Amino acid sequence: MTVEWSWQRAGEALPVLLEGFRITLLATVLGFALAAVLGLAVAIMRRSLPKVLAKLLSAVVEFIRLTPLVVQLLFVYYLLPQFSALQIGIAVLGIHYATYMAEVYRAGIEAVPVGQWEAARALSLPPARTWRAVILPQAIRRVVPALGNYAVSIFKDTPYLFTISVVEMVTAAQQFGARNFQYLEPLTMAGLIFLAASYPTSVLIRRLERRLAY
Repeated sequence: MTVEWSWQRAGEALPVLLEGFRITLLATVLGFALAAVLGLAVAIMRRSLPKVLAKLLSAVVEFIRLTPLVVQLLFVYYLLPQFSALQIGIAVLGIHYATYMAEVYRAGIEAVPVGQWEAARALSLPPARTWRAVILPQAIRRVVPALGNYAVSIFKDTPYLFTISVVEMVTAAQQFGARNFQYLEPLTMAGLIFLAASYPTSVLIRRLERRLAY
């Protein structure tokens, strides 16, 4: 059986896909924001906490990193039924990727010259100000491109939210296809929308990486 492209079906699918894209974009932006903040907090705590607590935190981070995202989504979804599926999806995406971003922040912090730490101690700066005024501005500048890459990764992982019944863009495309018994147009358009959104972001990240390298 030959499957032919229909522009009419494509036009009918577009509003459905755009609504799914809105959910995808919302999950990406909020999930990334949570991951960026939580990842930074984890990186600082792993360096600042007593050794025993730092090791315990590291074990939790490794557990989350080594557990599949889909399993985490389903586990939290059934564990906390009082929250909406979208809220759980955003939280799990954020926490999952925070464990990766924490490593990125850690690398950026360790790349700050030792002399900067010594200078802060020589000036008797309190720890909070040392982090805020000396260490973090230098560390974050080094890791911005890597964080941007994780934003793209979160965007591409949002289809996993279908496992907890979040109707993001790919799920919206599948549902439209199921109603019309035609999947070519909605799935093709979903892929093109993903490409149109992620490719410019990737180009921008590469340019930013080159600029910050100088």
